[in-house]
Amino acid sequence: MLQRQQLASLLSELLQTERVRDYCPNGLQVEGKLEIRRIVTGVTASQALVDAAISWGADAILVHHGYFWKNEAPEITGMKKKRLQALLANDINLFAYHLPLDIHPKLGNNAQLGKLLKAESITPLATIEPVGVLMQGDFITPRRLSEVAALLQQQLNRDVLTHDAGSNKPVRKLAWCTGGGQGYIEQAAAAGADLFISGEVSEQTIHVSRELDIHFIAAGHHATERYGVKALGEYLSANYPLEVQFIDIDNPA
Repeated sequence: MLQRQQLASLLSELLQTERVRDYCPNGLQVEGKLEIRRIVTGVTASQALVDAAISWGADAILVHHGYFWKNEAPEITGMKKKRLQALLANDINLFAYHLPLDIHPKLGNNAQLGKLLKAESITPLATIEPVGVLMQGDFITPRRLSEVAALLQQQLNRDVLTHDAGSNKPVRKLAWCTGGGQGYIEQAAAAGADLFISGEVSEQTIHVSRELDIHFIAAGHHATERYGVKALGEYLSANYPLEVQFIDIDNPA
C-alpha cells in the first residue's frame, strides 16, 4: 500500500515531469481514496477502462492518455461527465503521464518499442525536444522492409501500413516515434534513417517518404503506446507493495 501523495511524488520523480512542457496535466488528474493498493494500467482512460477498473476493485488508474487536454471544451457534460462521475462515485484516483511516458529512457513508449524492434545502439536524437521523443537505432544485419513489417505485426499483434520509398534499399538505420509522431519523418530522414516508424500516418507522410527516400511504417497509435504504461506498472509492482493489472482496451487506430 502507498499513500496517494507518495505515489504521485515517486511517479513525478521517476518520469521527471517538471522538465516537460505538455498538452495536458501530468500526474494526479482526479483525486480518489487516500490509500492505494490496487492499480489498473492502460493506454487511455476511456469509459471501458474505468468500468474494468471498478469491476476489479482498483484504487487508482494509471494511463498514458488522460483528461483535460489543451483547447478541449471545459464543460463537464456528456461523455466527460460520465467518466468523471464513475471515478468520483467509486473514489478512484486517476494518474496520467503523456510526454514524460513517451520519452523515459527505459520505461517510455519509445524505449519499449525499440526493444520490440530488437534494435541496437538505441539513442535519442538530441536535437529534437523533448529529448527522447524521436529515437534512432540500428540493425546489426540489414533487414528488408518486409521483414521489419512482419516483426512489428508479430510483436504488436496487428496489421501495419507499410510504404516502400521506392528504392528497395535495405534497412540499416531506423528512427521511430510512437503514437501520432508521423510529423517527425523529415527529421528522421535528415538523421540518415532508412526507415521511419510511427503510430499514425497522414496524407503528406507518404509524399515525404517518396521524395526523401525513406521507408515508412504506421503501426497504430494505440498499439505502439501499449508498452510504456505496461512497463511502468510492472516497475511499480516489482518495487512497491502494490498489485497492478494492465488492461488492454483494444483500439484499431
